[in-house]
Amino acid sequence: MTTLLAETVAAIRPLDAAAMAAADARHATLTKPPGSLGALEELGVRLAGLAGTSPPPLPEPAVVAVFAGDHGVHAQRVSPWPQEVTAQMVANFLAGGAVVNAFARQAGADVVVVDVGVATPLITADHDGQPRLVAANVRRGTGDLSVEAALTRDEAVAAIEVGITVGNDLVDAGARCLLTGDMGIGNTTPAAALIAAFTGAAAADVTGRGTGIDDETHGRKVAVVQRALALHRPDPADPVGVLAAVGGLEHAALAGFVLGAAARRVPVILDGVIADSAALAAAALAPDAVGAMVAGHRSAEPGAAIALRHLGLGPLVDLGLRLGEGTGAVLAWPIVASAARVLHDVATFDSAGVAEK
Repeated sequence: MTTLLAETVAAIRPLDAAAMAAADARHATLTKPPGSLGALEELGVRLAGLAGTSPPPLPEPAVVAVFAGDHGVHAQRVSPWPQEVTAQMVANFLAGGAVVNAFARQAGADVVVVDVGVATPLITADHDGQPRLVAANVRRGTGDLSVEAALTRDEAVAAIEVGITVGNDLVDAGARCLLTGDMGIGNTTPAAALIAAFTGAAAADVTGRGTGIDDETHGRKVAVVQRALALHRPDPADPVGVLAAVGGLEHAALAGFVLGAAARRVPVILDGVIADSAALAAAALAPDAVGAMVAGHRSAEPGAAIALRHLGLGPLVDLGLRLGEGTGAVLAWPIVASAARVLHDVATFDSAGVAEK
């Protein structure tokens, strides 16, 4: 491993057991029936373990980083959308006009857009108060994973390190919760290949309809994933090799983003199937990184549920979303903040003068 990736992986530690025990004990003293907040109680305990203190720090402010890249496999007609939509949507993010921008404004989160692999050179105008662009293009789109490796090993590492650097920069600037976002026409195809490679699931079980493809295109997409897996035979014990063979630049960068959050002991909320596939790579590189991951929602893409089950994560919401961009992560962020807020603000039975059962 190169220095940044190796240092980041080495910095990732297990959750702090003492802090988790303290948070669990505090929950038992609060003015509510034990366990009445369900998954939020377990999440609050995990946040304490991640931070190493109870109550855990509030996970705010939050920033969603939208990593954008293009894919050579688009040539296999796995998506009805033209490839130039990736760059057009990046411009839309920067102008503040996408769904993730609207959700972020509602929630009070910031948006950063990262060009890690967009095929078209980006020309963006300045928009006061709108998201900024991080220019970190490793390569202008991947190779076609169904006929060649998507990336070289060095390119995969470079993309991972883009994600680590973005995460570090955001935390250094004050972010206390990182949210994953993505943009890339055709990117659910490499996501399906990654999920199959890391979980052992069949291509047909992890390959969904992405932006809404018809039966013929879906059948072609499944066959492309099967062909890629047979061609490369990716080894899950070599996660960088898996990303290089069948991943995407935004997938690799998101894996680094997750690793960076874990190393800095900051929660990272996973969005949909792209982030879930990247999280599998991050977990393969550093198993304890799962402690920093929060599954924002259950994507309608079938591979997402398989990936989350492999990671041992339960999604906070299930709204049938399949947009990407970070939309589900942004919607979940107030729930994550509430899990920490309970441990800060709710009175104990003693302090409130409320009788226990």
